[in-house]
Amino acid sequence: MIKQLQKIYFDPYLFFSLLLLSTLGLFFLFSASNADFSILLKQFFYVVFGLIIMTLVSQPDPDIYRRTSGLFLIFSFLLLGVTYLFGPEINGAQRWVRVGPFSFQSSELLKLAVPIFLANFLFNKKLPIQRKEIFISLLIILSCFFVVFSQPDLGTAIIIACSGFFVLFLSGLSWSFIGGSFVLLILSSPFIWNILLQPFQRQRIATFFNQDIDPFGASWNIIQSKVAIGSGGFFGKGFREGSQTQLNFLPETETDFIFSVIAEEFGFIGVLFLLSIYLFILLRCFYLALNARDRFCRLVIGGITLTFAANLIINLCMVVGLLPVVGMPLPFISKGGSSLISLFFAFGIIISMSTHKKFLPQ
Repeated sequence: MIKQLQKIYFDPYLFFSLLLLSTLGLFFLFSASNADFSILLKQFFYVVFGLIIMTLVSQPDPDIYRRTSGLFLIFSFLLLGVTYLFGPEINGAQRWVRVGPFSFQSSELLKLAVPIFLANFLFNKKLPIQRKEIFISLLIILSCFFVVFSQPDLGTAIIIACSGFFVLFLSGLSWSFIGGSFVLLILSSPFIWNILLQPFQRQRIATFFNQDIDPFGASWNIIQSKVAIGSGGFFGKGFREGSQTQLNFLPETETDFIFSVIAEEFGFIGVLFLLSIYLFILLRCFYLALNARDRFCRLVIGGITLTFAANLIINLCMVVGLLPVVGMPLPFISKGGSSLISLFFAFGIIISMSTHKKFLPQ
């Protein structure tokens, strides 16, 4: 009993790969911020704090997360309410809660609360899941989506919706329902365009289809990003030698477009090395999902992993012009404490779900 209590739940493959990835993030951020040590030190603090959070979150038994999933979802909504009432408005958006010198993006919690709650709701249902269960799940997903979308924060809202849809899909959603939903989405696109999207969001989508309509305005970001990526070549221009980055042609170098900085300064070789780390993390998580102790753990690990993959793919497609710019950070690399800590929190839950095994009676 004493030995069991002293056991530390730990996955060395995930821990050291995430440590390597976040350390590289500090290295890349130093160049992207034009050697701003204040940004680097702040991000270093978030990395250390995130690793501690991940270690602590991985220790409780998964049943604790299952039993408290409803409270976690309610708390996340309440925190969004606090944001609406007291959060500062920054660049026309009200997304953050300030605690002393630090600020936290409250919607980050929904990326975890939604998949954990839905996994608890669906893990013991008969397959295929019934219409009532699908309706309740979609109601929760869409409610969370529209609350965050109204801040406005389209990027985070998309990731939250993905986190819920992935759990719903892994729970046994039929392909006919998926196909019907896709057709319904296409048919409702005029309503989405004219009613839901903000003018700046419509402008981003318009420039995605025709980048020549405003090359010095709305299209500037993606044009400069593609120039930076293409100019990196095979080996890159060298650390802090990227002209697009260091001469400030490329915007948002510390956040949305930091991948363009990496591609320009370290070329194809640097990008390949970075993506290989991401691939290793994803493969490890899929392996842990397949070998999890029960369906609830498999749904949580699978949902969080696919959400992480969606975040990564959207950012990569965004910076090369394959998707409209929606404001999506590169996981563990881009500047930002809220995103970084929520990612470490998510992987702490994955480690908890994968390392705790049920003891069989003797």
